[in-house]
Amino acid sequence: MRTLGASLLLLKPHIYLHRFFSPTPRAVTLSPSLPLSKILHFQASSRAVTTITSMAETTTGGGRSEHVTGDWFSVPELRLRDHYFTVPLDYSLDYRTCPKISVFAREVVSVGKEEQSLPFLLYLQGGPGFECMRPTEAGGWISKACEEYRVILMDQRGTGLSTPLTLSSMSQFKSAEGLANYLKHFRADSIVNDAEFIRKRLVIDSGPWTVLGQSYGGFCAVTYLSFAPQGLKQVLLTGGLPPIGIGCIADAVYRACFGQIVLQNEKYYKRFPQDIEIVREVVNHLAESEGGGVPLPSGGVLTPRGLQLLGLSGLGSSTGFERLHYMFERVWDPVIVPGAPKRISYYFLNAYEKWFDFDTNPLYALMHESIYCQGASSLWSAHRVRTENGGQFDAVKAVKEGRPVLFTGEMIFPWMFDEMHALRPFKEVAQLLAEKKDWPPLYDVASLNSNKVPVAAAVYYDDMYVNFKLALNTASQIAGIRPWITNEYMHSGLRDGGGQVLDHLLGMLKGKKPLF
Repeated sequence: MRTLGASLLLLKPHIYLHRFFSPTPRAVTLSPSLPLSKILHFQASSRAVTTITSMAETTTGGGRSEHVTGDWFSVPELRLRDHYFTVPLDYSLDYRTCPKISVFAREVVSVGKEEQSLPFLLYLQGGPGFECMRPTEAGGWISKACEEYRVILMDQRGTGLSTPLTLSSMSQFKSAEGLANYLKHFRADSIVNDAEFIRKRLVIDSGPWTVLGQSYGGFCAVTYLSFAPQGLKQVLLTGGLPPIGIGCIADAVYRACFGQIVLQNEKYYKRFPQDIEIVREVVNHLAESEGGGVPLPSGGVLTPRGLQLLGLSGLGSSTGFERLHYMFERVWDPVIVPGAPKRISYYFLNAYEKWFDFDTNPLYALMHESIYCQGASSLWSAHRVRTENGGQFDAVKAVKEGRPVLFTGEMIFPWMFDEMHALRPFKEVAQLLAEKKDWPPLYDVASLNSNKVPVAAAVYYDDMYVNFKLALNTASQIAGIRPWITNEYMHSGLRDGGGQVLDHLLGMLKGKKPLF
């Protein structure tokens, strides 16, 4: 976010720092060429381009289609076409006999560039558990990218059109153990394997491509750098430098993040001081209601601790403060009939449930803490660390002591699988995942220390989701990385800044941006 309001403009000067931890060679290693039967042809000008006949298919030895491509279609100033890839659920098994899933990717170019020989840029979405953007028109970073790239928008496995894991699809599993065993294949390591599968079938001669990773997509990109750098020409990270310690470092992440969350709460209440009393009043009402909460439209229950979850996106993203404030403007029903009891409005309760998308994207809640785990379990890290703060985040206690109620941040708690209707079917699965110890590695520090792929990273000083200090520590372990440290933007800077954030990162790698 560029500004949070006039009163906050003087918090800190804008910071633009570029650091070199080691030289960044331009050379990369190309992966072996794979046949692209029925996919590639040459333009009359002899420039090789990747084109695919309408609904063309590449098949495996068993006759199953592993790549299907649709026709080009248009939105204003862009041309798009869809790709479906049949990939292994588990890449350690034989492709010919192992279970398969589908991964969807959308190719995007500027109008008139469909047949041009353009380098590829793969965009990795934030999450985990959210599908990629659906362009409705040119604009923002995607217009900037399409000036020189053929952009690939991939729905990470389990999201969007990539064999989506929804409330209904996951109900097909007959046991929690079966679903938990299935879900272990939906982390960054498998997402990177999917990206490599796609690259080898789209890019001419299986050459390397550029990867742009936003937030969790940046975590995936660092996994990519660790285990498949031969597929990468360059990497751009926006708010996506992950902590890379061995074991499960979720505790360290949440301890670091709680301080920023407190700061964001202070900023919010400074911007909207009238909300201090409104939030206290709501907490009191919820605590005094029968059962300690009020029913939600879906069948769940809103409790004081559930109310605090609104900080997840309200405190850390562009326009989040405003959206949160406007929700509380309409928290109460008007008293139309004298003597009628005070009630929280349906408007507010409905908006609350839509705030999280757990009904459409439950994978986020199920897999969130696992993204910090390598060979160790999380054991509900956020829940445990929250209790270390001496009641600072106890909403009822805050009201009794006359303190502002603090909203929480990007954290998943075990009680959410009791209070949120969409998550209740997965309570046992969530517990199994929290206890799981044998998570495979996500990062290779030795490989990152000897990295040869050019990397530029936007590191946001006020990032509530990816801790600034932890991000810099990771940057110090990636050879040749060029961090751009700024508080001009918040975590959503790629989206909010139009094409400026992407342009700045590309310029850094091209040596066109001043180093200051």
